[in-house]
Parts: sequence; structure tokens; C-alpha cells
Amino acid sequence: MPNAHDHKHDHHGHDHHDHAHDHHDHDHDHGHHHHGPGGHHHAPKDFGKAFAIGAALNIGFVLAETVAGLMTHSLALLADAGHNLSDVLGLFMAWGAVILAKKAPGGRHTYGLRKGTILASLTNAVFLLVAVGAIAWEAARRFAHPQPIEAGPVMIVAGIGIVINTATALMFMKGSEHDLNIRGAFLHMAADAAISAGVVVAAAAMWATGWLWLDPVVSLGIVLVIVLGTWGLLRDSLDLALDAAPRGIDPKAVKAWLAERPGVTEVHDLHIWAMSTTETAMTAHLVRPENPDNDRFLHDICGEMSKRFKIGHVTIQVESGGVATCHLAGADAV
Repeated sequence: MPNAHDHKHDHHGHDHHDHAHDHHDHDHDHGHHHHGPGGHHHAPKDFGKAFAIGAALNIGFVLAETVAGLMTHSLALLADAGHNLSDVLGLFMAWGAVILAKKAPGGRHTYGLRKGTILASLTNAVFLLVAVGAIAWEAARRFAHPQPIEAGPVMIVAGIGIVINTATALMFMKGSEHDLNIRGAFLHMAADAAISAGVVVAAAAMWATGWLWLDPVVSLGIVLVIVLGTWGLLRDSLDLALDAAPRGIDPKAVKAWLAERPGVTEVHDLHIWAMSTTETAMTAHLVRPENPDNDRFLHDICGEMSKRFKIGHVTIQVESGGVATCHLAGADAV
């Protein structure tokens, strides 16, 4: 009697974008698992230098801003220092997550610690909203109790903040389009630059006009800008944490494309989710009654999934559609 668990292992060396990747084909009871060409080259780039510089600059600025705030009696500077401190913590969290994404799978963590990047981006979004809440609270308090400030020193310190935060944000701009986590760091720094600019404008206007209410008004305007920018990050992070398909990948389009493959009569149990903020995985069952070219068929599909849909970690189970119907074939099955 033939062994029902017959293993076939083919190893092919691929050179993709000057990086050597191992390419594995496994045929196991009609199961197939594949790291396509997109399986690794979307891994987070090394932003360690940017994180280190950004964190060092901001820690120094938080200390300077705190001292200046106490000396000038500027609660705006102290609130900004507190917000900057929360962003430094967020930077460290994002930095740690990028390191976690590179950790190899092992033990019970069969995906490594890639999901840490998603949890970090979610926490960063929450941090931003908490900081925004603190600014709004301070603004409301200042409406009730207006307080004069020493405009000159405040403008100088906040101006330095604009330069530091803008420079740090620019270091993260390149990676913010492709990695939700880097985008979180970018938004943090961009928000800080906006806040520092708001402090400068408010201080200058208060000095020129004597209108103390300008400070809380400008603060609330900054709050609105930050909330609008953070909402998308929070929504996307929550989606990925709940294993939704990453934004930009349409599960219906993926299913339709799979259904059009030669010999495929049905597609079911399709799942698409994010392994990290940059890597996507997919599983699917395909019914294919005639399957003489199984290995080539699976190899081609996995390669195309990577190129067409940016899904690099693909696992496909091929079924003949015989008498025994797959128990996951129903539309409601998960």
C-alpha cells in the first residue's frame, strides 16, 4: 500500500533583486506551500540609523523644551515636551518592531515575531490620540485661564523643534509609503513639527496683539490636523491586527483570478492576511479534477500571486472534487 504522505522536495536557487532566496515546492496530499519572489524582498528596510538619530535628537529636545517651558512659564512648551516624549517612546516601539520582524521563526512562533510590527503601529496610533487628548485638555483649560508667556524664548525653542522634527520626518518619508510602521514614525515626527509651528505662530501673534486666547485656538487646530492624520493609521492597524486583507488587495479579485486558472472548477476557503506591516500571506483550496501538471501549476500560481497581488507567502491545497466534499467548501466556513 503506498504511503499516503508522500513528500516531494524540490530546491531551486533564485537570484531576485541581488538577493539569494531559497525556493521550496512541497507536494503533500495536494497541499502546496511557497515563498514566492515577493516573500522576502518586501521585508522592512533597515531604518535603524533613522530611528537612532530621531530618538537621540528628540530626547535632547524634550529635555531642552522642559527646561525652557519652566523658565518661560509656557505651558504650551511643557505640553509639547510631553507630546514629544510620547513620540520618543513610539519611535522606540517602532524601532523594536522592525527588529522583531527580522527574527527567524522558531519554537511556537512559526511566523517569527513579525506580527509585532502590526501591534507597534496600532500602539503608535493610540499614543498619538492620547497625546492629542492632552493637548485638547490643555487648550480647554487655557480658554478658562488665559496666561501671558515670554514670547521670544518660546518662539526660539519651538523653532528649533520645527527643524529637528522636520529633519527626522524626512528620514522616514521614503519608507512610509510601503510600511505601516514606518508611516507611524513619519506621522509622529510630522505631527511634532506641526505642533512646534503652531506654538511659534501662537507666541508671535500673542506678542503682537496681546490676545491670549490665540494659544488655545491654534492648539485645537493642531489637534484636528493630528486626529485626521492618525485616524487612517489607527484604522489600518486595527484591520491588520484583525487579520483583514491589507489595503490595496481585493480578495474578490484574487478569487476571480484563481478561478480562471486552467482546469480550476471552484475556489473556496480563501484567506488573505498580513504577517507583518510589509508581508502578506494567503491560503486557498482549488478544485481541479484533472491535475497532471501539479508542481508546475502551483509554481506558476505562486509566482503570479507575488507579481500581481504582492502576496509572497502562498499556500494552496488542490482537490479533485470527488465524492468527499471539502468541509471548508461552504461560503460561511472559516
